[in-house]
Amino acid sequence: MTDPAPGAALRGAVDLSALRNRPAAPQAGETPPPGAAAGAVPSLVMDVTDDTFGQILELSRTVPVVVDLWAEWCGPCKQLSPVLERVVTELGGRVVLAKVDVDANPQLSQAFRAQSIPMVVALVAGQPVPMFTGAVPEQQVREVFAQLLQLAAQNGVTGTVSVEADAAAEPAEAVEPPLPPLHAEAFAAIEEGDYPRAIAAYEKALAENPRDADARAGLGQVRLLDRVQGADLQAARAAAAAAPLDVDAQFAVADLDLAGGHVDDAFGRLLELFAQLPADERTPVRERLLELFALVGDADPRVIRARGQLASLLF
Repeated sequence: MTDPAPGAALRGAVDLSALRNRPAAPQAGETPPPGAAAGAVPSLVMDVTDDTFGQILELSRTVPVVVDLWAEWCGPCKQLSPVLERVVTELGGRVVLAKVDVDANPQLSQAFRAQSIPMVVALVAGQPVPMFTGAVPEQQVREVFAQLLQLAAQNGVTGTVSVEADAAAEPAEAVEPPLPPLHAEAFAAIEEGDYPRAIAAYEKALAENPRDADARAGLGQVRLLDRVQGADLQAARAAAAAAPLDVDAQFAVADLDLAGGHVDDAFGRLLELFAQLPADERTPVRERLLELFALVGDADPRVIRARGQLASLLF
């Protein structure tokens, strides 16, 4: 939505027909859909699944719904989600945020053609409206939301929802302790898009405490963000295809694949490169694989599978 004008007509960039045709009315004993009747929702930020998405489509006839397609292993997603939640909360019920874990909801991932995450799409009157892909700065998020509200108004979607009384009455969660100073500095730098400064802050935190797992994880994520910032995927793929044994060229595509959610593609590319290189040139590839494994998570089945393949190439 960053390219169409605010007054642009709704356009279906994705096919939601299969999900739209699911019955929205609850069956006996089921919870009514969010926004039904009194115009109240359990929360302005909701986790949505393949099975409950039809309810969100219905809600979008009353109020614009922003869909955040994310995954647990995706570093840029973790940077963007808090920004989306903050902006939605500040709008006071004029917009609802629906969070979709693409790994747990393959039908929605396929319906939205989520080639890269984080991917943000809006729903207005049941119709999809492209917004943006990737972790964008907060100011840009606010600008796109303003365009969305204008577009929704032009299409007669001007409702407001409130949080259900029971949910609103719940006691507030315990306030999290403040971040350590270097972590706070890194987060501030990430929000400003200053990844080198964030890297320096995390590296300093690790120098002070080598066992700081949060700093280690954050450092891996922000290094990936820094490497893919401004990269052209099409150009990177062309360079990698022209030089199959060029380590830097293959690294560039693997980074972009991982950032875009193509985890197996990223691992497969580097494993193939590792197998083809002479033994004395393999170390950087092994180190990059281990770095990407840590980003996705040791318990992820894709990491377990790729670790096994790497081990078989080592021995």
